[in-house]
Amino acid sequence: MCYGVQFVQHDKRAEAGSVVHIFGGVCAERGVERRLSKPYHPWINGQAERMVRTIKDATVRAVHYGTINELRRYVRDWLLAYNYAKQLRALRFRTPLGALKAVNIEKSKLFLRQPNHDTPGLYT
Repeated sequence: MCYGVQFVQHDKRAEAGSVVHIFGGVCAERGVERRLSKPYHPWINGQAERMVRTIKDATVRAVHYGTINELRRYVRDWLLAYNYAKQLRALRFRTPLGALKAVNIEKSKLFLRQPNHDTPGLYT
């Protein structure tokens, strides 16, 4: 697979009942590998949890939406702005896309496709 999710990393904790089995089935049918995070390395899961909180704070908790489609559009636009425009200190004040492009230049053999992912712009 050259585009899309190639693996999902999660902790060993079981989630709500049959949701785990549904998630596993969806991963299997789409060819997504499931990996467990290292035991006794809580910062790995903490990074994902912090990103989820950041997205929720900027979208779901910040604005009231009339329909689910409004929420989807707002989250999509926010993610585009975050990935293409927000300069992050952890990435030496580069955008996530800029950091990814820098790695692409240094280690181009790791990439099966250019890192711009053909994402539509904010006004398309």
